[in-house]
Amino acid sequence: MFLFEHYQQFQALRFSVEEINRNPDLLPNTTLGFYSYDSCAVLQGEIEATLWILTGNNQAIPNYCCRENPPLAAVIGHSSSTYSMSMAHLLGLYRYPQVSYFSTSSLLSDRTQFPSFFRTVPSDKFQSVGLAHLVLRYQWTWIGLLAPDNDYGQEGIQVIKKEIMNSGACVAFTEFIMTSLIFTEIKRMVKLIKESTAKVIVAFSTDIYMIPILEEMLRQNVTGKLFVASEAWSISNVLSVEKYFSILTGTVGFAYHSSTIQGFQEFANSIHPFSTPGLTWAKIFWAEAFGCKFPNEKNVTDLSKYSGTLCTGDESLFSIQNSYNDVSSLRVSYNVYVAVHVIARALHNLMECKDSTGQPSLEKCSTITNFNPWELLHYFKKVRVELNNKREVFFDENGDPPAIYDIVNWHQTTEGVINQVKVGRYDTAASSEDKFSINTSLVKWPTGGQEVPVSICSESCPPGFRKVARKGEPICCFQCSPCAQGEISNQTDSIDCLKCPWDMWPNPQKNQCLPKSIDYLSYDEPLGMALTTTGVSSSMIPVSIFSIFITYKNTPIVRANNYALSCILLISLSLCFLSSLAFIGYPQPEKCLLRQAAFGMVFTICISCILAKTIMVVFAFMATKPGSSLKKWTKPRVSYTLVNVCSLLQLILCIMWLSLSPPFPQYNTQTQPGIIVIECNEGSPMAFWCMLGYLGLLATISFVVAFLARRLPDSFNEAKFITFSMLAFLSVWVSYIPASLSARGKYTVAMEIFAIQSSSWALVICMFVPKCFIIVFRPDMNSKEHLMGKSKSLK
Repeated sequence: MFLFEHYQQFQALRFSVEEINRNPDLLPNTTLGFYSYDSCAVLQGEIEATLWILTGNNQAIPNYCCRENPPLAAVIGHSSSTYSMSMAHLLGLYRYPQVSYFSTSSLLSDRTQFPSFFRTVPSDKFQSVGLAHLVLRYQWTWIGLLAPDNDYGQEGIQVIKKEIMNSGACVAFTEFIMTSLIFTEIKRMVKLIKESTAKVIVAFSTDIYMIPILEEMLRQNVTGKLFVASEAWSISNVLSVEKYFSILTGTVGFAYHSSTIQGFQEFANSIHPFSTPGLTWAKIFWAEAFGCKFPNEKNVTDLSKYSGTLCTGDESLFSIQNSYNDVSSLRVSYNVYVAVHVIARALHNLMECKDSTGQPSLEKCSTITNFNPWELLHYFKKVRVELNNKREVFFDENGDPPAIYDIVNWHQTTEGVINQVKVGRYDTAASSEDKFSINTSLVKWPTGGQEVPVSICSESCPPGFRKVARKGEPICCFQCSPCAQGEISNQTDSIDCLKCPWDMWPNPQKNQCLPKSIDYLSYDEPLGMALTTTGVSSSMIPVSIFSIFITYKNTPIVRANNYALSCILLISLSLCFLSSLAFIGYPQPEKCLLRQAAFGMVFTICISCILAKTIMVVFAFMATKPGSSLKKWTKPRVSYTLVNVCSLLQLILCIMWLSLSPPFPQYNTQTQPGIIVIECNEGSPMAFWCMLGYLGLLATISFVVAFLARRLPDSFNEAKFITFSMLAFLSVWVSYIPASLSARGKYTVAMEIFAIQSSSWALVICMFVPKCFIIVFRPDMNSKEHLMGKSKSLK
């Protein structure tokens, strides 16, 4: 089958040779020539033609060359990697430089097997790495892989798979198209493609293997998939037909770097079927191009295809447009052009005995008319050619040139055809940031817009969540779990959450740590204001009663209830109310140090006074019996001594507490998440509960004694009031214990303030309200006669 593209490549070879021969600065006084062989795509013919080249005759004679002049410099070819390997094994034995313009197999980079092989087309390894990076550039992490089951497909797809997985992306499936193209296998693969959630499929294949896949996709109505194409089908005319629009529109892929050759179009259109080298090929091309036939020509073309039109040779190629004279984007032909220039530059350096930098070579110099192939091979390894498009061509240690690919995008035009539009470039010689150069405004995706398709197994986890792998599935398939309490993630797809510092707490979205709010019982908040107001106003009540007692201190009811102890009790009660204020406000060190001790001392004085009152009631009754020796215990100094002793014990306990393990302010971050509770650490909880227990002991003794003395026949007996006051006092503080243990933060403090004020009110109400009522509202009852009369009636 005659292909215009192949004939264009032959003319590119002719054009470059003639261009070099016209250049006085390249191989001056030397004419470059060439032989061209057609192996007819037969491997045996390729090996035979290689031996012809080496022998210099139409008879293949191993290890013999009958050509004396001109010397064989290098061999250009083959286009097929398999054929190039066969040639390279033979040419490598003699170290003849071989330059391929289309063989891309990465196996040819093995210098051990192919020591004299070079190419002007990139290795498939570069393409595979580039395709993988193209996929990752668009953040496609859930990919399907498709390739033919041959060396080309397996080598390429394995490199792509390795690069994708090393970068954290995942492969949804890897399918190899059997060369036998079994229908059941094709059907199974297409069904897998249809059911897979992967939206992007990398097809490292040739167009011939893509056709049955696309046909079956049409039958199964598979849509919504985006193909990433290798160079072997990215600009295929076979697939660029209306039939496949619904599947292939939006395809992106790599194509060999395209360029133009100045003057080549005029040269290509100027050939003549009767005066062009390779007359047989020229006549076949002419007949194919113009649909005519040459008279009296046999075996040139299939004359039955054409009408009776005869070829005259006067037809003009300028009047037609086909793939032969379309030189707007030369790819393979340009590689042929480059190969010829590389050979010419290497010969030029050998002739001048200079290396690639222009410096004299240290090697032994040979003449251009008499050199050994391995001598030219030395210059091949160091050759550098700058072309008209400013691109520099050289070879690495494996004989590979810098890889540069065009990125093409399949557009459906309004005329109903598909065009492969160049939208960017992939250049391995550029810096890592500039390897890809893509004009995003030119890219059109299958949806027809410029919004990049999404191909992921799981939706990305937003900040505030972390990725949790699904059991038995690839790492790209995961579920999003919210960060635990006190942790954040401030990036998308975080693997782990970060714990906030101790003084910070996550915001509601859990993507940022914010300073924790400070919490304590403040004077400014409603609860603090209410307790402060209650404490201050309540402290005025004992003061008011105290003033009443001073005013009526000579009345029987005041005198009968131990005026001095009552005054001490009232002052202490006023201080009890005020002591609750020390628990409100910012817990400063001084406040933490003294507030519990102050509360304990003033309450101890109160309970000691009540205990003294109770005991004095009992002693007073017992002293009335004839001959009683207890009369001396009814003196005032006994009660004062009792108050002092009870208070002294509490004072000693508080001093020991403040000396050995004093309270201090602390930041509590454990009680309430997200809040720093500034509170007073009591230093020694045991000391605190001992202080409170001592108060309870005094109150219990007072309660028991008052309860036993409640029915003593004494007109001045206040044991009943003491019993009720101690009962209320103990009830408040017994209730406080579970309440304080269940409360948190500032509410623990509020509970203690409430207990202080409640118990203080219990003492005020039970001990003094009845007396004040009589003094103020029933003065007739505040007389000696009334009290004496009441006493007689009781008797």
